[in-house]
Amino acid sequence: MALSIWMQTLGTPAAGTEPLLRDALDAAGIAVQAEPARGFGVLLCGGCGGASDRLQAVQALAGQAAVLAVDCAPEPLAPDAMWGMLEAGATDLLPFSSAELCAQQIVARLQRWDAVQRLMASTAVQGWLVGDSPVWRALVHSVVEVSAFTQSPVLITGETGTGKDLIAQLIHKLSGTTGELTVLDCTTLSPELAGSELFGHERGAFTGATNARDGAFAMADGGILFLDEVGELPLPLQAQLLRVIQEHKYKRVGSNIWNPSHFRLVCATNRDLEADVAAGTFRADLYYRIAAWRCRPPPLRERRSDILPLVEHFLRQLDPKGQGRPLDPAVREYLLAREYRGNVRDLRQTVARIWYRHAGPGPLTIGDVPPDERLHGAPAWPDQPFCDAIRHAVDRGVGLARLGQAAADLAIRVVLEQEGDNNQRAAQRLGVTDRALQIRRKAAREEQAAGRE
Repeated sequence: MALSIWMQTLGTPAAGTEPLLRDALDAAGIAVQAEPARGFGVLLCGGCGGASDRLQAVQALAGQAAVLAVDCAPEPLAPDAMWGMLEAGATDLLPFSSAELCAQQIVARLQRWDAVQRLMASTAVQGWLVGDSPVWRALVHSVVEVSAFTQSPVLITGETGTGKDLIAQLIHKLSGTTGELTVLDCTTLSPELAGSELFGHERGAFTGATNARDGAFAMADGGILFLDEVGELPLPLQAQLLRVIQEHKYKRVGSNIWNPSHFRLVCATNRDLEADVAAGTFRADLYYRIAAWRCRPPPLRERRSDILPLVEHFLRQLDPKGQGRPLDPAVREYLLAREYRGNVRDLRQTVARIWYRHAGPGPLTIGDVPPDERLHGAPAWPDQPFCDAIRHAVDRGVGLARLGQAAADLAIRVVLEQEGDNNQRAAQRLGVTDRALQIRRKAAREEQAAGRE
């Protein structure tokens, strides 16, 4: 399938840079568009203009596409400026040396990004990891990439109820392995039988071992071994696990025969393993073996815009006909205002309690909320996440005018995304006229275009 990108210029690149790069991309079969569009784009950063211009351009474009910045200035950007581009939303920053090399780099990244985006849009991922907040999409992008394009061990950390087990299952789905996902909960390992659970045992190896039995290492051969709550492993088992990871072989309890086992290791924990390493309760050498790639699913309080999509997902699961139920405004506000100390698992249980109290057709109403969970009085707004965001912006020196403009622009973008770019419905939700929203969107496009000239 033909791939396309858009390309824009900021500042004044070296003479001939843009046409040479366009020709090289065209020769590689990449169609280049002039106007920004969803998907992938290249921003050529030339000389002139300040750092703020670069960062604002990247921030504006990164909301629409994956932005690959190319440094075409006569003097290369300093490392601090490079990191600033990534913080502003650029996916990568390439130094321009020649059109041919730059085109090859762009094509390779474009093909990888396209493959990851297709997987992210697949039902296998969309129906498994639900949410569309920026922090959640960044996590899913990272999980998809490490699952499908590497065989790296993965350590999943984070609070309870954030979806660590779902991530492990998705890694198995996307890894391409033909083997099984073998799950072992380390909190259930008793000191007496832990060795048998991991290594298996021979008949007669200990009292009660009436038959030989495969352990987790044997069952995971050719597949994925998921050690849940790996931080609970006692030190002796940590040493034995490290040896199996290093040598890819093990011995059953009561046997002298070495058996091969090749598996991909995925671990999860809600503990701070680095602190445990410092305290001497977790082996440093094992930690660096299992944490080749680390993943932290964010708690629900850091992705509150995903609450309603998750509610809809859970209602579809709970409805026998798979159609879900709408929410009346009071229930929607209640679910958005409530705190979820158990994160996504807590949200699902809350939705289930409301669902099972509901009877008949129509939306879920406030009477469906269990009496002991009802709010007393209207939920406060601005709420804590909003106040924290404002405080963060003020601490960074953002002025009142820019703060108000950014809030309005973000609200417009979010509602337009939720309403499928329907201007009339978006205007109704924002409490403005259809015409006023059209004028504002046009002014924003003209301002963005002027900033690129």
